[in-house]
Amino acid sequence: MDVFGVDIGGSGIKGAPVDLERGDLATERHKVLTPQPATPEAVMDGVCEVVEHFGWRGPVGATYPGVVVDGTTRTAANVDKSWIGVDAAGRLSERLGAPVTLVNDADAAGIAELRFGAGRGRTGTVILLTLGTGIGSALFTGGHLVPNTELGHLELRGHEAETRASTRAKEEGDLSWQHWARRVEKYLAHVEMLFSPELFIIGGGVSRKADKFLPLIKGIKAEVVPAQLRNNAGIVGAAMAASLAAHPADQALPPLPGPSADPGPDLGAAAGF
Repeated sequence: MDVFGVDIGGSGIKGAPVDLERGDLATERHKVLTPQPATPEAVMDGVCEVVEHFGWRGPVGATYPGVVVDGTTRTAANVDKSWIGVDAAGRLSERLGAPVTLVNDADAAGIAELRFGAGRGRTGTVILLTLGTGIGSALFTGGHLVPNTELGHLELRGHEAETRASTRAKEEGDLSWQHWARRVEKYLAHVEMLFSPELFIIGGGVSRKADKFLPLIKGIKAEVVPAQLRNNAGIVGAAMAASLAAHPADQALPPLPGPSADPGPDLGAAAGF
């Protein structure tokens, strides 16, 4: 079964049909640059371009780099501030002429990694961190997602963490892998102190270069591993969310608990834990 997933990032918008039986892209993804300024209409133009590239007709799952509640975007750290308070899922659905499910980008990557990737079978506290334009986070405990955690905005030594330990911080500061790894290590140590996870999964585009920096990170009690789905995790997770929204009785896929009184199907049961 293929479902379309789109991952909206601070630097790029990428998407593809996803084979949900394998947890992988059904074909090579298509990517366009995130427009600057990244206003809702400009970004939605990019999403439509990606979806229309495949001639896709049907439900679409999309990620957003910030807090999403009932399809409405509540924060805008790495996109234009005009996103705040927008019924983005509704507007995208009108543009595409199809149902759209919108979820936080790191949450989408997290559910994909727990179902198909590095977190598969783990039942303790697991934290996925996407290192990119900012730092996204997905927190799971007992297989259950705590949505919209946004741990990249934790303050660390007087600085917002993502301004020091994101991939953008590395690039803008022209930092060596060793220098940047020390910053990431300090950030992981702070998050570990707060949540005591058994596993950190490091995602985002930099995960494909994990061998350059993960061996330099010492002193973290939790296991630290790269995301297995790498930078495709958000696309896969978005497609999973869209599939579940279209077929809520399908327990083969883990759901995203919503903010309503009914949290939806049990994530642990759906993930097969």
